[in-house]
Amino acid sequence: MNPISWHQGVTRYQWLVLFVAWLGWVFDSMDATIYALVLHPALHDLLKGGAGAGPSPETLGWYGGIIFSIFLVGWAIGGVAFGIVADRFGRTRTLAVTILLYAVCTGLAALSETWWQLAIYRFLTALGIGGEWAAGAALVAEVWPESKRAKAAGVLQSAWAVGFLIAAVVTLLMRQSGWRAIFLIGVAPAVVALLVRLAVKEPERWVKAHSQESQTSGPAKLPQLFSPQLRRSTLVGSGLAFVAVFGLWGATNWTPMLVRSLPDLKDLSASAVTTRVSYATMVLNLGALAGYLGFGPLAERFGRRAAFAIACTGSLILLPVTFLTPHSYLHVLCLLPLLGLFNNGIFSGFPIYLPELYPTRIRATGAGFCFNAGRILASAGPFLTGLLVSALGTFGRAASAIALIYLVGLMILPFAPETRGKPLPD
Repeated sequence: MNPISWHQGVTRYQWLVLFVAWLGWVFDSMDATIYALVLHPALHDLLKGGAGAGPSPETLGWYGGIIFSIFLVGWAIGGVAFGIVADRFGRTRTLAVTILLYAVCTGLAALSETWWQLAIYRFLTALGIGGEWAAGAALVAEVWPESKRAKAAGVLQSAWAVGFLIAAVVTLLMRQSGWRAIFLIGVAPAVVALLVRLAVKEPERWVKAHSQESQTSGPAKLPQLFSPQLRRSTLVGSGLAFVAVFGLWGATNWTPMLVRSLPDLKDLSASAVTTRVSYATMVLNLGALAGYLGFGPLAERFGRRAAFAIACTGSLILLPVTFLTPHSYLHVLCLLPLLGLFNNGIFSGFPIYLPELYPTRIRATGAGFCFNAGRILASAGPFLTGLLVSALGTFGRAASAIALIYLVGLMILPFAPETRGKPLPD
């Protein structure tokens, strides 16, 4: 397909669906990222000891890891539960509800007075973020033409990089306002929920499948994902998602802490360090944006398995290189785009690949389960990183140890069904 004309033949409504889902994912990503960017100042305030003494780096790593892990558990529960809801009650209804949920709860995090209150609000936020992914991925897959689905999914996943960049810009512009004000900005996506309900209708594929369900055996259930026909797809999809999420949240999302620990930043003010963290996050996600947009063409040309293999190999190499070798801020800025290209870019594979593994009646349930079931296990990643920081002494060494998870991904791929060139199952 000509890369210049791949979008030709797409209707205005199909573009509208992609834009609305993309916008929901932008703010999904923004609200997910805000915590990583304000982790240090937020926990510094919430964990202050007597006479205003600040917590040690070990304490920040410990409680930060706990909250990250709780967030991932909520994300997993939301992804599975709202995937079932999306198959039962519709993609657009679920999309609107989940966007509203994560927007409101991000804003409520500004009211936290203790670390465990912040953990509760982040758990509730994660429920919406996980559910919004499942509904959005199924919606775009079912509305867009078969021949253009992979590239559309790549564009959809690019929303994550844009959301990361927005979160970094917001943190940069509001660095003098405090972490509570930054959390309040997370309420903004609530407007998108209204747009979803007004502009987007349920996909015809879902309407037809839902009508057939009501006349036969009723809605699909989770155990069906492990039927003989679907078991292999479910295990492979869940395993690949586990690897990607474990690597991202166990290592890459600690990039702000890596930047803050650089020797050439130690004499700067807190505001100046926050500025440099924001710039580093922007650079990381410029690379991620290239990875998101590049995964689709790779998957169409060489196959889904080959694209995942390239992403896993690049992540395995770049994580230790990025977290262990830099001794200056400039060095980090040079490496982060390459890390983002592979470590974040792999996530474009999931809205492409997971909907292709399941029929319409159970598509959101299957995609939501695979993308999020592994997240329960992956939720140990940030917690393990916190332990490794205490044991190994630095975030760099801990993140480099986490990189070994990509070997697991490479071992899973030979068992993955190849879906390139095949129609979306009905």
